[in-house]
Formats: sequence, C-alpha cells, structure tokens
Amino acid sequence: MRALPGRILFAAACAVVCAIAPARAQAPTPAEEAAIVVGGEGSVTAAPDYAQIRAGVVTKAKTASEATDANAKQMTAVIAALINAGIAKTDIQTAQFSVQPVYAAPVSGEQRLTGFSASNQLTIKVLKLDKLGDILDRLVAAGATDAGNVTFLHNDLSKVLDQARQAAVADARRKAEVYAHAAGVNLGAVVFISEASGGAAPVFARALAAPAMAAATPIMSGEDTLRVHITVGFALAH
Repeated sequence: MRALPGRILFAAACAVVCAIAPARAQAPTPAEEAAIVVGGEGSVTAAPDYAQIRAGVVTKAKTASEATDANAKQMTAVIAALINAGIAKTDIQTAQFSVQPVYAAPVSGEQRLTGFSASNQLTIKVLKLDKLGDILDRLVAAGATDAGNVTFLHNDLSKVLDQARQAAVADARRKAEVYAHAAGVNLGAVVFISEASGGAAPVFARALAAPAMAAATPIMSGEDTLRVHITVGFALAH
C-alpha cells in the first residue's frame, strides 16, 4: 500500500481537529448549569366573567327533508327567544349541523331504516351571568331539546394566571432556599423556568327540567381556582 504524503496526513488531521473543536466549545445547556431544580405551584381564585351555553334542537321524521324542515322551524323559535332575551346575534354561533338515518334494532342481522334525525347545535355567549338561568328556561320553552352544558370562562385568562405565576415562582424559590440551606450552599440566580400546560376550563353541567317551570332555574357561577405548575432551575452562588 502506498503511503500518503506527510502534507496530506497533516491536512486530514487538522480537518478532524477542526470538526471536533466546535463540539467541545459548545456552551452547556441551562439544565446542565442548574445545580438545584425544584417545582413551584401557584393558584388564584377568580369569579368568571361570562358563560357559554351549548344548546340545540334534534328532530326526527320519516324523511330527511321533513326532519330538516321541522328542525329549522324549531331552531328559528330558539334563536328568536335568545334575541328577545338580549343575546346579540354575534354571540350566537352554529357549532354543528347534521342529518343522519335512524335504524330500528336489527332483527336477524338486518337493519331497517325507520326515518331520519336532524341536529342543529348552537354555542351561545352569555355576558350577564345573572340572566343565565332565565336564558336556559327560555331555551327549553322555545323548543330546545339539548341545553345541558354551561361553561364558565374568563375574558382575560392570562392576566388572571399571571398572579398564579408570580406565586409559583415564589414557591419554587422558597423550596430551593430550603434545599440550599440544608446542603450548606448559597443559592444563585435562576437558570431556567418551564411552565406546564394548563388544564381545561371549568364546566358546569345539568339535566334539563320540564318545559313548564314555575320558577327560574337557579345557576350559580361561583369562583374558579386556577393553578400554574412550573419547574425552576437555580445555579449556586460562588
């Protein structure tokens, strides 16, 4: 085998060294720099600002056109009741519309078509929470066959959660200081903070009462406890 000239070997060695050097020169990640890593939790209690109602109409008939026609008439009455209750048209949105065949229970392995079902579902934004019970009653009286879910929400959820975030950082620092004191070291600066994703909005659900009701349905919005979970890495003070 023929030996390579010395200049070629030297150039190849330089190329290998130059390729390895940047990898060795890379700065450590924040997780590697952190000497103490703890979790922090913060919570805040706040009353919801508005609510969303999921309501709709389901109708059945022998033909698809009959089912949709009946559904349209019933839904028109429902929407009119909402507008008369003070709900703006911009706060009423169609969430789902479907027409499906209806089959009788199978006999001898065969399905028999008995008719069609039409469903029209709305998402309704209610800004005045004290009117929520009255609006639910109006929906039922107008012909809504599905109005059982109420979700309480916050207009500026991030602003509310910011208070919980501050409490979570304070909680993490308190824990880190306990560990540092127990280990006989001095706590340094924060190296990284990671926030866990939040949970779903609180949901209130109820079953519908009969259309003829003597008193308004009582709905209590209450308060929500919103929580933030974070992970914080601290360096040590030298």
